Amino acid sequence: MVRVGIDVGGTGIQVGVLDQKNRILAEESIPTNTSIPFSEQIHQLATCIFTAVASAGVKMDRVESVGAGIPGIANMSTGVIIKCPNMGWYHVPFRGELQKYFQVPILIDNDANVAALAESVAGVSAGTSSSVFITIGTGIGSGIILNGKIWSGFHGIGSELGHVILDLDGVPCSCGNHGCLERYCSATALIRMGREAVQNCPESLILKSVSGNPDRINARTVIDAAREKDPVAVEVYDRYIQYLSQAIANVVNLIDPEIIVLGGGVSKAGDFLLDAIRKTFPKYVLYDDQPMPDIRLAVLGPEAGIIGAAMLS
Repeated sequence: MVRVGIDVGGTGIQVGVLDQKNRILAEESIPTNTSIPFSEQIHQLATCIFTAVASAGVKMDRVESVGAGIPGIANMSTGVIIKCPNMGWYHVPFRGELQKYFQVPILIDNDANVAALAESVAGVSAGTSSSVFITIGTGIGSGIILNGKIWSGFHGIGSELGHVILDLDGVPCSCGNHGCLERYCSATALIRMGREAVQNCPESLILKSVSGNPDRINARTVIDAAREKDPVAVEVYDRYIQYLSQAIANVVNLIDPEIIVLGGGVSKAGDFLLDAIRKTFPKYVLYDDQPMPDIRLAVLGPEAGIIGAAMLS
């Protein structure tokens, strides 16, 4: 028997077929197309699933479940996607439409939740009973695993670490609030801080590395300049690490997990990020004389979404 995992993204949808050992047998993808009716989008997704199953060399009657990770929230019992802004999906019958093609259990959860599940079963946090996965990209996503299961609150809208408020009068957030954590801890935040810092520092390596064009500054630009000990970049990066460490300490103070896993684009900084976080976050933890959770980097990469979605069964 095999399971199908779907990773829904704003630019593309990835589909994978996994065996019982959570190994991906085949992968297919389609571009995201929000300009067509929802039913047609699901038809294209179903076709992609059929193609992936055929590529895996198995028959459809060997598929035992289909799981999907979405950048939004869904009602697990009804299979209705409540809110998925990147896709333009609001209160759409995802399970109902897809079950026109597949008469197997169809499960849905948030994409960060399924990535957290994947890492906890087949990745860096395997063997632990509690873990928190934080993805640091354009925004901040997070997934909480307690007793080996996804925890997302009574209404399925919990574990939104990115929208914990750090500063009531802080930077405006796309969610409508001010001072949300992702406005200080995401790659977008690091880019903003880097561009602000070079305005009065034209000699900074940050600016030199992008030929003097601040619009070309990205998170890696700042991180690489900080590695080279550029004073402006070091100041920006240290401030960024303070914010991220405070976020991690909040997780420790609230949940006390065995391990915290970092994924997403910024995590590619590797030990340069890990060493700084491990050194800094304990000073914000309430019980700093007690054992601290380990901070590790995710290992499954972009396939975590597919793997975790298939594990929802």
